[in-house]
Amino acid sequence: MDAADLRTEHRRRLRQVWRSAGWPCQDTVEIELLAAGLLERVRDGAGHETLRVTDAGIECLAQTLAQNRRAFGAHEALVARVAAEMARAGRVVWTRLALRARVDDAWVVAMPDVYSIRHTTVEAYLEPVVHEVKVSRADLLADLRSATKGAAYRDMAGECWYVLREGIAEADEIPEACGVMLARAGARAPAAALAEAPLEVLRPAPKRALKLPFATWMALARATPQAIDDDAQQWLGDPGEQGIVGRVG
Repeated sequence: MDAADLRTEHRRRLRQVWRSAGWPCQDTVEIELLAAGLLERVRDGAGHETLRVTDAGIECLAQTLAQNRRAFGAHEALVARVAAEMARAGRVVWTRLALRARVDDAWVVAMPDVYSIRHTTVEAYLEPVVHEVKVSRADLLADLRSATKGAAYRDMAGECWYVLREGIAEADEIPEACGVMLARAGARAPAAALAEAPLEVLRPAPKRALKLPFATWMALARATPQAIDDDAQQWLGDPGEQGIVGRVG
């Protein structure tokens, strides 16, 4: 078992043991890590047993750290790409924005990767849109398992999109309530390539009228939108020049 074979619970447990005194949990995750040689049992002079991360376990942690760093760089590059395109389309754009949403009878906090509204003084014309960026299949599947997250996005936006790195999923794996956009850069392309990747619409997002809740207005008022390039206005009239094939909302 190496870093490529580890499930999320294995990675989490290895980190927990590395950071702690190593007290055993004696569960199936621990059994699998012991059997793989990533953990080992250590007994002190009094016979008390603790766990220690082996050299092989440390190597797996290092591989995981490197993978996470690469994924973070790719994710941030694609977020910046989408945000730039929304700004070039004449929209006001925020990233890393925490917004409250009403889901069933409770309030939840969601953080869409890219949130944008039209640049207009007419509330009915705002057309708020969420773009959720995914560069790994594992992250995408974890996201799709969260019904609350999807419901929160629909509460704060009239259109919801998934922007996928090429090769991690097919459009029909994404719920019909969301549009699907593909970053054409290859599954192993570096972050720099994703920052300039053409964005292709595989399936348009269903559009519905939405009046922004007061809580969202307050969050937008406190936040700072993305800066718009001085040359942004030259893109407004010709979507084909934006590097996006099809409608992006």
